[in-house]
Parts: sequence; structure tokens; C-alpha cells
Amino acid sequence: MGKRVLAVDDSKTMRDMVSFTLKGAGFDVLEAEDGMDALSVLERNSVDLIITDINMPNMDGVTLVKRVRGGGAHRSIPILVLTTEGGEQKKADGRAAGATGWIVKPFTPDKLVKVVNKVCP
Repeated sequence: MGKRVLAVDDSKTMRDMVSFTLKGAGFDVLEAEDGMDALSVLERNSVDLIITDINMPNMDGVTLVKRVRGGGAHRSIPILVLTTEGGEQKKADGRAAGATGWIVKPFTPDKLVKVVNKVCP
């Protein structure tokens, strides 16, 4: 079994694209529709990487990063932000929260796999 990735996005289409791309590259993919759902998934599963959107209902991606970094079994795993937000302030907020990297949508499957392999060897 490959590395396990948690894909967090309120768009089912985006989760499906990330899942399809990473499963094709040999990863096991879990999905969550927002930050609250992601925390619930993390309570029951171990993962090697989290990929999260920023703009989501219930709990946004920056808050999710802060919560994961705040403690618990997953505080040291890599977290990639995959979002349409490309502004420097949003990136700075993500880095300050503890995000490992940033990918701006739309992404190419090759780029996503390359970045995931880089942060999750």
C-alpha cells in the first residue's frame, strides 16, 4: 500500500480530481469536505500528507492547518494547500499557520504528483 493522503475540499469535483490523480500514482486517498470533516477523519486514520483547500464552510483550510499543528498525532505531517488563492497575504497566512507548501489551482496532474512525492517521500 502506498502513502496515505487526506484530500480536503468542499468541491466534490476537486476531491475526485485529486483522488484520481494520486491513486493513479500509487497513493491511498481519503477525502473530507471541510476542516471539521478532516479532523474527524484524522481521529480515525493515520495519514502521511494532508492536501487542503483554503475557502471552505464550517472550518477553512488555514484554521485546519493551525488545529493540526496545535497538537496530536498528526502535528508533524506535511500539509499542502491547494487553492485558487494566489495572493501573497494568503500564502503568508498559510505559512504562518504551518503549511508545508502551496499549489494554486488549476493544477496539472504531473505537478501535483511531483510536489506530493517531494514532500511525502
